[in-house]
Amino acid sequence: MRRAFFRLAAALTAAGVAGKAAAQGSGAARSGGAKVVYQLSEGNAQAMRAIGNLRNHLAGAPGTKLVVVALGDGAEFLVEGARDPRGRLFDAPVAALAGLGVEFRVCHNTLAARKIPEDKLLLEAKVVPAGVVEIARLQFEEGYAYIKP
Repeated sequence: MRRAFFRLAAALTAAGVAGKAAAQGSGAARSGGAKVVYQLSEGNAQAMRAIGNLRNHLAGAPGTKLVVVALGDGAEFLVEGARDPRGRLFDAPVAALAGLGVEFRVCHNTLAARKIPEDKLLLEAKVVPAGVVEIARLQFEEGYAYIKP
């Protein structure tokens, strides 16, 4: 009798957890595809690595909605004339990724603190009021997964 009770309790618990997961659904299930936000906040070396990650992500999971949010030191690569640690400009790889649907967003607070005028940003960069708020909004309101390369 006791064993039957515990089996029943375990089965009901498992059913409840599975039901809750199904009811909530994943962000991918709700939107019809995977969505990922990449946080870049550590400078041009991180941005160079992230560009490779973004290319690989699109190659491995075509159709994934990718958004890059740049803040702090990570915003530098979206400024005209910015170069990676090997001396290559970021404008061409950013433009190529944007052409594949990757969105680039940069923190207004960072621009103001560093006195970077918006007209000095690459054309692909969209300014958002606060980078950390944008990351949280994408995760919690739109179901984005989070990656910090």
